[in-house]
Amino acid sequence: MSKKLTKNKKKFLEKISTKKKYSLEEAIVLVKEINFVKFDASIDISVHLGIDVRVPNQMVRGTVLLPHGTGKNICILALVSKDKEIESKKAGANYVGLNYIEKIQSGWTEFDIIVATPSVMNQLDGIGKILGPKGLMPNPKMGTVSVNPEESIKEIKSGRITFKTDRYGIVHASIGKVSFSNQYLLENIGEFMKIIIRNKPSSSKGSYIKSIYLSSTMSYGIPLDLKSFVNK
Repeated sequence: MSKKLTKNKKKFLEKISTKKKYSLEEAIVLVKEINFVKFDASIDISVHLGIDVRVPNQMVRGTVLLPHGTGKNICILALVSKDKEIESKKAGANYVGLNYIEKIQSGWTEFDIIVATPSVMNQLDGIGKILGPKGLMPNPKMGTVSVNPEESIKEIKSGRITFKTDRYGIVHASIGKVSFSNQYLLENIGEFMKIIIRNKPSSSKGSYIKSIYLSSTMSYGIPLDLKSFVNK
């Protein structure tokens, strides 16, 4: 049994044409119009890629430094060697030190990202089963394992995000806030899509980008016209 739409949701839904694909500029204006929550909602993008998720070398993952950040306050745990602790704290890490490994074993996960040095990775084996399913395990490909953790921490704090395709071949990411200017959102999305396109697997055949949707927290998705990106 489907849920009955509230008056507000019905009004917002009527603003979206099911027969139209919107330009990026139109979609940004519209996603702000249909935002009905009272807090500063996130703006999210979902990109459905034409890849075979069963083929390991077609997994699309990576990092992108958004020009204007995400608007979120990212909580970072730095699991680093002793000589890197002070620099990591100065760089903006919220929690620093290998003593947090024991806390994680007890169920503590009050952080968004772990940044680690290569020398401590063997000490994380015991918490891999906790971190892995939550997507929190540090990974060199995602820029969260580094010999210069302070640089990684600064980049994450200034707007670097990670992305990877899910089991359906879709990449989901938050790329700003409703309060951001349209120009900031345009530039963030443009940079994000540039990296997604650059990361196309060489073994992927046919159309690489199948669809793109823009939404805000709890709002409906707005389909984008792919010409906003494929011709750039």
